[in-house]
Amino acid sequence: MFELDIRSRQPIYEQLVEKMKELIIHEVWQPHEQLPSVRLLAKELTINPNTIQKAYRELEHQGYIYSIPGKGSFVAPQPPSMNQEKAATMKQQMFKLLCEALYIGMAKEELLALVEAAEQTVKGEKNDD
Repeated sequence: MFELDIRSRQPIYEQLVEKMKELIIHEVWQPHEQLPSVRLLAKELTINPNTIQKAYRELEHQGYIYSIPGKGSFVAPQPPSMNQEKAATMKQQMFKLLCEALYIGMAKEELLALVEAAEQTVKGEKNDD
């Protein structure tokens, strides 16, 4: 389910938060879907249950999940504005990167090839490069 890098400088709970946010943003986990229990996830990932609990608390604080006492944690429905804000931020970042890439001499065709490779990766198509 998750690949955690125990050698990373990024704390395990932050890695978990990022991975779970990806699953929620990309709608792998659907709104109101129940998350794995803390104990089950801790057992699967062989990490301390307190680390999982800390990640869940952070996700709840950020509005990605909600908890029902005695029932567990669930994926919170994401308002469309949240995705729009993320898309706007990404456009700004990509624009800066594209300007920098063109400035250092990368060809437009190279950049377009990268976009196509990224699209194939997202769609799960095989990339022979």
